[in-house]
Amino acid sequence: MILQSNIQEGADILTDGEPVEKTLSIIELISSGGFAGQVIIAVLFVMLIFAIYIYFERLFAIKAASQIDSNFMNQIKDHVSNGKIDSAQMLCAQVNSPVSRLINKGITRIGKPLEDINTAIENAGRLEIYGLEKNVSVLATISGVAPMIGFLGTVVGMILAIFELANAGGTIQMDVLASGLYTAMTTTVAGLIVGIVAYMAYNHLVVKTDKVVYQMEANSLEFLDHLNEPI
Repeated sequence: MILQSNIQEGADILTDGEPVEKTLSIIELISSGGFAGQVIIAVLFVMLIFAIYIYFERLFAIKAASQIDSNFMNQIKDHVSNGKIDSAQMLCAQVNSPVSRLINKGITRIGKPLEDINTAIENAGRLEIYGLEKNVSVLATISGVAPMIGFLGTVVGMILAIFELANAGGTIQMDVLASGLYTAMTTTVAGLIVGIVAYMAYNHLVVKTDKVVYQMEANSLEFLDHLNEPI
């Protein structure tokens, strides 16, 4: 009975001494980084929200700018050929897209040399491209700055860890280093995530903008070629 009791007590001790798996949520991970880490994470979070807002705002604007009736240019050429300049301008106003605004600029110059019409369309095109690219450069800036801020957090975290280690009298204890290491790791990961998201968003918008620019150039050339056709 005594032996059985000792075995049971030993089993209880082993059972109680089993390591318990500890989980760490994102909120706990961020809060474990100390005040410096929390400030850097907050800055990166604001940058992420700003990048997402710019991405979707520009995406919808570019998508709206690329939508144009496939029969638009045929109608414009018919109006111009029949001398219905007012009707052509009215059609451009109704469509109200970058392509229609370029064509309308060319229509207002009909009667002048073809080179002047081309110059007017090119100048209007630069303004339209500037409007399409509004705030897109901010995404490129965020994609470059966010990882740098994350690495700044890494340096701050390592400084805090070394400082705590020095104050501990040279005794290496993980709980002493934990706060600084959490700061270093969480800020690095957060900076890289924000940078990657902003970089992908920037490149996607560049591709979308290039398609609209190509559409503008193609329709402008078609309009100029129609003006250059012999009557």
